[in-house]
Amino acid sequence: MESPFLEMRNISKTFPGVKALDGVNLQIRQGEVLALAGENGAGKSTLMKILTGVYTPDPGGSILIEGNEIALRDSNHARVLGIGIIYQELSVVENLSVAENLFLAREPLNRVGLLDRARMNRDAKKMLEMIELDLDPSARVSGLSVGQQQMIEIAKALAYQSKVIIMDEPTASLSHHETRTLLGLIKRLRDRKIAVVYISHRLEEIFELADHVTVLRDGRTVDTSPIAEVTRDSLVRMMVDRELSELYPESASHASAEPVLEVRDLSLRAVRGAEARIRNISFTLHRGEILGVAGLVGSGRTEIMEMIFGMRPCTGSIAIEGKPVTIRNPHDAIEQGIGFVTEDRKAQGLVLGMSVRENFSLTHLKRYSPFQFLQRAKEEASCKQFVRSLGIKTPGTEQKVVNLSGGNQQKIVIAKWVARNPKVLIVDEPTRGIDIGAKAEVHALLARLASEGIGIIVISSDLLEVLAVSDRILIVREGRLNGEMTREQATQERVMAAATA
Repeated sequence: MESPFLEMRNISKTFPGVKALDGVNLQIRQGEVLALAGENGAGKSTLMKILTGVYTPDPGGSILIEGNEIALRDSNHARVLGIGIIYQELSVVENLSVAENLFLAREPLNRVGLLDRARMNRDAKKMLEMIELDLDPSARVSGLSVGQQQMIEIAKALAYQSKVIIMDEPTASLSHHETRTLLGLIKRLRDRKIAVVYISHRLEEIFELADHVTVLRDGRTVDTSPIAEVTRDSLVRMMVDRELSELYPESASHASAEPVLEVRDLSLRAVRGAEARIRNISFTLHRGEILGVAGLVGSGRTEIMEMIFGMRPCTGSIAIEGKPVTIRNPHDAIEQGIGFVTEDRKAQGLVLGMSVRENFSLTHLKRYSPFQFLQRAKEEASCKQFVRSLGIKTPGTEQKVVNLSGGNQQKIVIAKWVARNPKVLIVDEPTRGIDIGAKAEVHALLARLASEGIGIIVISSDLLEVLAVSDRILIVREGRLNGEMTREQATQERVMAAATA
């Protein structure tokens, strides 16, 4: 077997009160895609921050490049050595052009020391051609899709002559088409002998791309194996020390015949002459039912739910428990018993700098302040009750949510809506960016809420998730409902055919 280009040996990292890594080993070969798998908190991010010079490892570990031990001083030193990283949270500057982003902090100058914009655009064009991205170098980045911005980050890493590129959850916010484009690019990077460390919770991507997979659990290396020798079941077992069947148990349907939400002929109202692309949406949600909504990104799935929640102007009718209601804004929707867990929990679902308690009570603060004064003890007691019942892992209710894992953050977003006793709970991308163990916990929580009589709508880009949790599935295509299937009727092939046909 070819010698590793880069090795990490016996890497440990201790923070106050926490041993994040304990003797981890990693090997990366040129032209290899190495998948790094593990639950949130397993140590993946800490290990990559050490590899990119952000953190210094504890004494006793070593990093070798082509057999030579190196001491990384900082992230710039790592970049010079050929180690690049693309974080899940992109670092592009949206008000600058594509070329300005690619050459940020190293802009080419002419003989008199001024910016040579023509040369910068020319060189940027060559860099974009390297990854087969047809973009105008002078285009403003703010007008590009998330997938195109992701490609710019990769082009930037290649511009630094990176020999190893680390990608942290690169497809988490991409559409199906953008994901396929990115996966194709990664395969081309491998053909050019550039190594890729691929971190993802999406197992199907790991099995499609990876040559080897290294699994971390609780800060330790569990195993490194060729992907051909690993099965989905064995990979899950290594990651979470449980069987796949335990993570995705079959749950009985709790759907009743009683309608809790009825939508009739809902259409997006045209604004300033713009075409209303979402038209004539009609469906019924029953008490205790989990209704899945599938479709390609951009099909109108989220927009339909935002119309129901009063976030977008619309025509048509909505009834709750058989009674017609008027919903002009989110306040009206909340008062009628509708909750909405948005797809971007960090930007729209949580206030990251606030505590678990403060985030929990955001949707129902009046309950704890009947005379305009906050009854802190009552608020805290209620929050503790939901932390226990939903299995939220936190040192305490005063912990800032920014310090919690993605799965526990998502549970807090759900908890703040469940505390209002909603009749309908809309959940958009319920498990985006969280690990497989936390996904199973969120799925179990949704099933439990359905068993308590809440009607639940789940929107997800993960087709396997829709199939796993739903009693019935609606398929949206280009702003219209293009199919409806029961759990028994639905397969990946049938759902995808309805979403694209």
